[in-house]
Amino acid sequence: MTTATIPIKLTRKDFVSDQAVRWCPGCGDYSILAQVQKTLPDIGVPKENIVFISGIGCSSRFPYYMNTYGIHSIHGRAPTLATGLAISNPELSVWVITGDGDGLSIGGNHLIHALRRNVNLNIILFNNRIYGLTKGQYSPTSRAGHKTKSSPMGSIEQPLNPVAVALAAGASFVARSLDAHTTHLGETLAKAAAHKGSSFVEVFQNCVIFNPTEWGELEDRQKRDEHILYLEHGKPMVFGKEQNKGIRLNNGRLEVVELGNGITEDDLLVHDETSREIALLLSNMEYPDYPAVLGVIYNVTRPTYEEGLMAQIEQARQKNGPADLNKLYRSADLWTVSAREEVQSEVSGEVPAGLDEQYVDEIDKETAESSEVGDRLAEESLAALQPNVPISIDATDSLAKAIRKMNAHNIGCLLVTDPEDHLIGILTERDILMRVAGVVEDLTAAKVADYMTPNPIALKPDTPIAQALHEMSIHGFRHLPLVDEENRPEGIVSFRDIVHYLKPELS
Repeated sequence: MTTATIPIKLTRKDFVSDQAVRWCPGCGDYSILAQVQKTLPDIGVPKENIVFISGIGCSSRFPYYMNTYGIHSIHGRAPTLATGLAISNPELSVWVITGDGDGLSIGGNHLIHALRRNVNLNIILFNNRIYGLTKGQYSPTSRAGHKTKSSPMGSIEQPLNPVAVALAAGASFVARSLDAHTTHLGETLAKAAAHKGSSFVEVFQNCVIFNPTEWGELEDRQKRDEHILYLEHGKPMVFGKEQNKGIRLNNGRLEVVELGNGITEDDLLVHDETSREIALLLSNMEYPDYPAVLGVIYNVTRPTYEEGLMAQIEQARQKNGPADLNKLYRSADLWTVSAREEVQSEVSGEVPAGLDEQYVDEIDKETAESSEVGDRLAEESLAALQPNVPISIDATDSLAKAIRKMNAHNIGCLLVTDPEDHLIGILTERDILMRVAGVVEDLTAAKVADYMTPNPIALKPDTPIAQALHEMSIHGFRHLPLVDEENRPEGIVSFRDIVHYLKPELS
């Protein structure tokens, strides 16, 4: 064997980056990071073929601390990027790091479809049942009644169960572990890495700042074994520090029993990690009503998404021959845009020297040729439109009075004035439609001042019509008030007035 073919023996240190780890002291993320770094040397994948992808959250800093390739992506989209990467290079070991907020809120849709497709990914979901990075709001997995900064009276929402979600999505490998139980966590991660297809591992993890007691006695080394059911394939479900308790199936439901008094291990449910039915039952065993279920809950082998995709690509090659990108481009609707003769170059790819000058000359020519209508709009003032007499209303008047005035005068706009008759606002039919209709119940009690548009744009009667059109266009106005030098209303023009004015030229 030559030196070039001797495999490199990796250690945990090979996967530790030079970045300072920045999590709160005592955070469970440190434990998960350490166990991942400890597991990777034994999965049989070269370091350059390992990639970590995360979204947004405390857990999503993970790629910075791994001496591998990594992507710190956007909120909830890590499974999407990971899917594309796994498909483009099936040789990679792709790990998705997410949290209960990132993975089950905005990222929930992306997560379930990655699992459904059985893309060859390893997904680790840190579940602390809180939004830690944004300072303690309730998350999709927070318990009903849990009081947080965003639910001071207690959450009224039913929490998501990550394991149940993964099973319902069709994941082929589902497991659960605990941040403080480092031995169990490392073993579980190794099993997930060995699985071909989507592996999903939920890790119970405490947020020491905003949710430090969420997992209660599970975090206590002296007490946790009394409250944890460690699953082992093919073995009865026995738990307790003295191994004196078990899980029995009774009339289709799981129940906790104590061994003895006629109950033996033969009466207990035997774990079968290939049974979807047992996995679904176990997913409903939620701590603290039941012992916390840790270990491999479900594990089956089925074709991965990449295998199916590559098989279809190979089938297409066998049928149609090698791919021809140029032929593909030209196989659908196609048209050719031909250059004008005077600007065509004799040398392919060369731009004629006179092209720029000719183009500028043509632009100048087009700009110089203005229309007669445009000239008229620029020259004529708004006074030529014979503006309508403004109908005013006081800001303290009721909306009921304003609507009666609009109906009586058959107008779509009222000008709002102060006691000195200065323009201070405008109330239009659009304001009534968008701000009042269906919202205000008592029109007689509601005041115009609360629903008008204050300090409206107003023009002088000698303003060119073209400027009024410009203001209407950029602001979306249909009406513009006209005022004198002291900001007193003199008239009002609408877009309809301008259209009527130009009708002879436009017809």
